Amino acid sequence: MEKVAIVGCGAYIDQGYGCPGEWRCLKAAAVGEGKFESPAAVVSFVKCQCPGRAVVPSLGMAAKLSEIKPDKIYLSSCLANAVPKCPYTSAEDLAGVIKEKTGVDVVMGTHDYH
Repeated sequence: MEKVAIVGCGAYIDQGYGCPGEWRCLKAAAVGEGKFESPAAVVSFVKCQCPGRAVVPSLGMAAKLSEIKPDKIYLSSCLANAVPKCPYTSAEDLAGVIKEKTGVDVVMGTHDYH
């Protein structure tokens, strides 16, 4: 089973901008829907907090503390498709930084639930 980390938009999760929380991402991973090709084990869920500087260190700390390196990192659908968009960075740029710093492939989005 693939091991994955998910990065959610803290503002969307905390403020409820169309995302009631991470349950949709976790469901999609558990049953292999949306961007997940098959059921996956979520080994960490990290919230991106404005302005996003701590995302890479938080992913590193999650992997260190759990002693499990993810096979892929998914940017949550609320982060990848944010409206309004993040004022600090684009999802594509964030994905590039995460990939560059961790060496782990990044997938844009987690689910297509509404």
